[in-house]
Amino acid sequence: MPVLWTPSEKLLLASTSVTRLTLLVSAGLSVETQAAGIDERAVEAASVHEGLDPPSLAGRLAMEKALAVSRRHPERVVLGADQVLECEGRVLHKPADRAAAHAQLKALAGRRHVLHSAGCLAIGGTAVERFATSAVLTMRPLTDAAIDLYLDLAGPDVLRSVGAYQLEGFGIHLFEAVEGDHSTILGLPLLPLLAALRRLGCLAL
Repeated sequence: MPVLWTPSEKLLLASTSVTRLTLLVSAGLSVETQAAGIDERAVEAASVHEGLDPPSLAGRLAMEKALAVSRRHPERVVLGADQVLECEGRVLHKPADRAAAHAQLKALAGRRHVLHSAGCLAIGGTAVERFATSAVLTMRPLTDAAIDLYLDLAGPDVLRSVGAYQLEGFGIHLFEAVEGDHSTILGLPLLPLLAALRRLGCLAL
């Protein structure tokens, strides 16, 4: 049987994200997962102190995740990925509860926002490839009743999304326009990742 992934051990994803795992498996990659275990808010605070902009913050978070797992498994190819949502200069995070999700959607309604997705490949505790892409999304105006209906339909899954929506599900109803690659919107720049893996000799195709 033809083999796409050439290393003897599977790609190690420094995340427990089901969405990112699904993207990788759908692309035919052999993948295992492990939580990075980093303090993302502490990394973000340090990055803000350094003056990093939102795209650079996404890259820093992806790199720190990759390095944390790579130090534990120096012989493996490790992938770290992260995503930052920027709206009018503000960085938004995953909502803590339904009330926070409602407030976040109300803030995004009728506005454009940007999703910055970044990835980093690490081997032997060293970052060997870094890449990032962005997507621009325009959310349509929404009433409080419309937001409540969406939250009822989508359920608790909204708390797993940085924008309190999942574009691959009911979240598509919230938007007027989407500009960007689908995998970028889901939090993993897949085409740049595959190009980086080819440069490292990890893919036969």
